[in-house]
Amino acid sequence: MVARNISNKEETPLTERDTDRIIEMAWEDRTPFDAIYYQFGLTEDKVKALMKRELKFSSYRLWRDRVERCKTKHAKKRSDAINRFKCNRQRAISGNKISKR
Repeated sequence: MVARNISNKEETPLTERDTDRIIEMAWEDRTPFDAIYYQFGLTEDKVKALMKRELKFSSYRLWRDRVERCKTKHAKKRSDAINRFKCNRQRAISGNKISKR
């Protein structure tokens, strides 16, 4: 899978660490697909394709069912009161790397 670098619109391959982080973010209920696009340049369709490729089929189906029911994964379904990508107790994320406290 190749991610689009938003700043200069060049295609860059995802590292194993990036792929793991995208999967982790995709499983988190509070993290919308917009946050994944913002950090990694992957659209919702590309995230779904990555999840299908990287997970066992049964895990993928569980994830897809969960995403369809989750109102916080899609920006259009989110409450207007939620205006952040992450929980205020979550570690700060900068430059696609998790900062240490």
